Amino acid sequence: MVKLAAMSKYEAYQDSGVEKIGLIPAHWDVCKLKFSTKINKGSLPENTWKGYGFNYVDIGSVSFENGIEKTEGLLFGDAPSRARRIAQAGDTVVSTVRTYLKAIAYIDDKSSNYIYSTGFAIVSPKPYLKPTYLTNFIRSNAFTEQVDTVAKGMSYPAINSTELSNLYILEAPGNEQIAIATFLDKKTTQIDEAIAIKEKQIALLKERNQIIIQKAITQGLNSNASMKDSGVDWIGHIPEHWIVKRLKYVLEERSERSKAGEEPLLMVSQVHGLVVRADYHDKAEVAASNIDNKIVYKNDLVFNKLKAHLGVFFKSNIDFKGLVSPDYAVYRCKAYIVDAKILELLFRHPSYIEQFIIRATGIVEGLIRLYTGDLFDISVPIAPEKEQLEILSYIEEQSKVFDRAVDLQQRQIEKLKEYKTTLINSVVTGKIKVA
Repeated sequence: MVKLAAMSKYEAYQDSGVEKIGLIPAHWDVCKLKFSTKINKGSLPENTWKGYGFNYVDIGSVSFENGIEKTEGLLFGDAPSRARRIAQAGDTVVSTVRTYLKAIAYIDDKSSNYIYSTGFAIVSPKPYLKPTYLTNFIRSNAFTEQVDTVAKGMSYPAINSTELSNLYILEAPGNEQIAIATFLDKKTTQIDEAIAIKEKQIALLKERNQIIIQKAITQGLNSNASMKDSGVDWIGHIPEHWIVKRLKYVLEERSERSKAGEEPLLMVSQVHGLVVRADYHDKAEVAASNIDNKIVYKNDLVFNKLKAHLGVFFKSNIDFKGLVSPDYAVYRCKAYIVDAKILELLFRHPSYIEQFIIRATGIVEGLIRLYTGDLFDISVPIAPEKEQLEILSYIEEQSKVFDRAVDLQQRQIEKLKEYKTTLINSVVTGKIKVA
């Protein structure tokens, strides 16, 4: 990455008069968006009938990272009733809700129109304003920070089209607009490609870590150990000194319920595991009463019966007892398993996910339920208790190595994203010269 401070500057600067923009090249102009563009010029009436002639228009979504994303095969007649902003090639699509997230994209597809909901503004530049230059300016902090000053709302701050039109943009000479757009297209593409490579590396690291975990949890740590047929086709061979037991001999469902509902409420997070809800969702909506919620103790195994096929099983590492919704199942280890983490990891193995799907009841995804009786009929390979602890220790150490590698890649991705944002802002406001 080229250091921005080392790049060329313009000979003379002037105060833009706009706090979020600051100094600009002396020969550039400042103007309100409404004088250089038309906003929502192609909006359809709310009662537009579905045969209007837009039956084959894709209803798209937009993001800073991915640009325009089509919803293939969705006809206008099937679209949400609020989807009635028409966008064409050369337009900039701007989310008017939480604009700071930069859900802003340029449309270069000339083959069709797009239709967006009223949560987006469609900005069409006048002939003297280069479309890609405009998009880059609207993507910049110089513009989105202006939005922040007038947007209304706490959780989902929003701005209407009139307020948007009164915000300021910069007009560079036409040849400089082209140079700026060309430069940013090349540089942001290079940055995006670098980010994509690092995201692929993260995926490979996570995949490799899962392979190591799955091998250790199903075959142990000794690659030279004598193996035997487990007697279960989908489990395959296991170390000769291991045993196989059905889960009804290993687990016991915990039926204890809270009488007062005063214990801390827990929640299942795909990222953090089983955690105290208040530590992660300070203002989250909760039930009026936790009486009759299920009690969870340390080393219990908790899972969402509706999401067993997604591997949503977590051991409690919390030192005190807590509560989970009655919709969750809670199990304690009654024999053979010294640490429920073994089962948590085992149940994420593809072979077990497949068994959960086969044994679950229901048809529609989200309503597929795995009942305790069906779970308890599944067999698991079991190592001696001492070996279980050795396996878990090994997995923990290996996971730390991979986590550090993933964290390094993620931090580099964040730096690239920050650089991209700073680069766009510096170029479109003339802080650095590319023409």
